[in-house]
Amino acid sequence: MANILIVDDSKISRRVLRDMLERNGHTVVGEATNGQEGFDDYGKLNPDLVTMDITMPVMDGIEGLKLIHKAYPDAKVIMITAAGQNEKLKEAVESGAVEFITKPLVEETVITAIAKVLK
Repeated sequence: MANILIVDDSKISRRVLRDMLERNGHTVVGEATNGQEGFDDYGKLNPDLVTMDITMPVMDGIEGLKLIHKAYPDAKVIMITAAGQNEKLKEAVESGAVEFITKPLVEETVITAIAKVLK
């Protein structure tokens, strides 16, 4: 099972995701509220995987992803996106995202995506 860093500005989204992950045997090693915090926490926590929301204040998920990927090329980042953000998704994939999940979060989808990335 994986050590996971959750990056999302929504406290409710973080709680829902944390519950799903922990129910399925993963460990949430940290929670960050924007891309900059996510990058800073990645360096401190060295997680196996990051879930990164795209739309956040201060620094969005795409910028956070770029920072993480530049400093840690092997980082595994799954982007979490609201429906209809196709341009952002394209940019995320080009910037090194390994997978993406659309909100609202469905437990089976989340767990399947994580398993696929960790293979």
